[in-house]
Amino acid sequence: MILTVHDVAILSDFRYPGGNSAAIAAEVRAQAGAGLRTALVHVPSPHNRDGLPFSPRIAELIRDGLAELATPDGVTHARLLVIRQPRIFTEDLAVVPRVRAGHTVMVLNQAPGDAGNPTRYYDFDEVRDRVEVYFGPAVEWAPISPQIRGRLPGLAADDWHEIIDVAQWQAGDRTRGEVPVIGRHGRADPVKWPRTADDLLQAYPDRPDLRVRVLGGGEIAIRLLGRRPANWDVVPFGAEQPADFLRTIDFFVYFHDPDLVEAFGRTILEAMAAGVPAIIGEHFRPIFGDAALYTTPAGVEPLVRDLWADPERYRRVAGRARDFVAGRYGVASHLARLAERGAGARPAAHSAPASARHGVSPARPRPVLMLSDNGAGLGHLSRLMAIGRRLPERHPAVIATQSYGASVARREGFLTEYLPSRTVLGMARQRWSGFLRSRLEHLVDLHRPAVVAVDSVPHDGIVAAAAARPDVTWVWVRRPMWRRGTGAEWIAKRAAFDGILEPGEFAADADEGPTVPDRAGVHTVQPILLLDRADLAAPGAARAALGLDADRPAALLQLGAGNINDIASPVGRIAEHLREAGFQVLLAESMIATEPMPAAPGARVVKLYPISRYLRGLDLVISASGYNSFHELLAFGVPAVFVPNRATSLDDQVARARFAAAAGAALCVEDPESGELDRVLAEAVRPEVRERLARRCAEIDLGNGAEAAARWLAGLAAENVRSGA
Repeated sequence: MILTVHDVAILSDFRYPGGNSAAIAAEVRAQAGAGLRTALVHVPSPHNRDGLPFSPRIAELIRDGLAELATPDGVTHARLLVIRQPRIFTEDLAVVPRVRAGHTVMVLNQAPGDAGNPTRYYDFDEVRDRVEVYFGPAVEWAPISPQIRGRLPGLAADDWHEIIDVAQWQAGDRTRGEVPVIGRHGRADPVKWPRTADDLLQAYPDRPDLRVRVLGGGEIAIRLLGRRPANWDVVPFGAEQPADFLRTIDFFVYFHDPDLVEAFGRTILEAMAAGVPAIIGEHFRPIFGDAALYTTPAGVEPLVRDLWADPERYRRVAGRARDFVAGRYGVASHLARLAERGAGARPAAHSAPASARHGVSPARPRPVLMLSDNGAGLGHLSRLMAIGRRLPERHPAVIATQSYGASVARREGFLTEYLPSRTVLGMARQRWSGFLRSRLEHLVDLHRPAVVAVDSVPHDGIVAAAAARPDVTWVWVRRPMWRRGTGAEWIAKRAAFDGILEPGEFAADADEGPTVPDRAGVHTVQPILLLDRADLAAPGAARAALGLDADRPAALLQLGAGNINDIASPVGRIAEHLREAGFQVLLAESMIATEPMPAAPGARVVKLYPISRYLRGLDLVISASGYNSFHELLAFGVPAVFVPNRATSLDDQVARARFAAAAGAALCVEDPESGELDRVLAEAVRPEVRERLARRCAEIDLGNGAEAAARWLAGLAAENVRSGA
């Protein structure tokens, strides 16, 4: 097994829209620039509503390959774990992330409360207790600023302050307009604004010879005033990038509710880095020293007019602020604190350009990048791994999967890239298509594959990525046996691919789907199986691995990740019938199950991958008729009762199960709610019936097309390499 150890893992709720995500993005970019590898561990906060998408800043990091999103069911290993946002731990976590780190820092980037209620946001003692239960007692508690330090006991000696790459924010010489422009940006929150209308208009005056620009939260100020001043330009949060917005203002003015304890002031830092003088309250002086300008709301207008009248002084103030930010809060300060905690930059990384850090040596073999669809099960991924494990060393497999099965692929020894699904990121379809395209383009640029093999329907993002990287050979691994009348929109996109690889189908004669008339130029192989017969455990070893008694027959229920809850009520009947016939009963749980298994008294749940390795230890399998399990059971001669999943969008499991029953190779129950179930089970438990099914499967002798598929892809890869693409 290949163990990936990240330099830094950052744990947070990545849906926060404001400073939390901006700070994480800055640290990740600094780490990537130093050649460090970052994992992002998402933990939902109870204070964020369900359905919120990831912050665009975070999605960008994942898309561009600067950080990897940890798989929800995997173990993340890192030299340093950085936890942000204490409010995540105001309640017990539903699922505790599994992170193994050499050192852990809890960054307190928000005060527990404000002047009116010291525990309005969280109780520090409760948060500390939970964090130490989850991650151990040796956690370093680091405040983000002196403001937080002064309110809590027992904190680290140094602040875990915000950082910024000044070079990314500098706008060059600013164009001076006819009148000064006062501005501010930030998320919409009433406490981020002065409490009274008088203070608000003093800080952001309604004057014809001044302009005010607000990015985010302007509607709050307008409600407080009861009107929108004529000189105000109010822009919705997210409508402009902060760096672009800061190029349009001359003074950054930030005043808030007097009860708010502002933890740091990320937006102030950004303004100073962009060369915009910051006018703020005196309480920020411990953070920004003499680099900012301090006053009250009443002092804003005189200070603006004085500085506007003296352009040379304005330039000195802006330059002093930039130098201060670069020196105290620049990237170097962050890399230094990482090194102190065992996550220092690798020696060769500092001077290497990004292409050298992330690229592949020209002498390195060109891999086959294999993209697996996101689905309820592991079928797509298993087919790709079946091919990938048989590819030659000169064209190794790199698996990019949208499924939670990324951790499964890693355990199987593959170099794996995790592609979070649209559901995980909470993105609208169109935005996710853009994300998928950008992420795939990055993976192509990163790994320099000769071939990209896609076991998925051709989503728009995949099609766009294929068009954008025409020097790579794109292959669609397209399973047959689609339901009649479905999928025409996907078939129409076949032109996006240079070739189509179709795994064989035992029930091909019953296939009435849209792939049948679309076989011109399609390369076909025998049914693709993850394992060969020689890979299966011997009966005794299989029974031991499954925890079965040697002297009683055993049955396995594997009804599919998308099927088992749809037929939950018959599961208990099936298990009871089998137990009454003297069978030991196992219930296979999906490796990526997110829902609890339905009740089946007397049936023991097993969670093994691949379960097919242990089929010789079983006397009967009750199974859905998905592509993989169907062909494995027939190929390995295991007596089976197929219960087709009717809820699949494309896969015609009903026709597949009917064909196997008609061929005498299996039994079939189309309606598990009917009396048909009891009749078929009564037949299946009879030894002579099971022997007949096993003999028929042996006569069929399906074979395994995975080796042939691997040879074909390797041939395409060799042609691509020789062509110099």
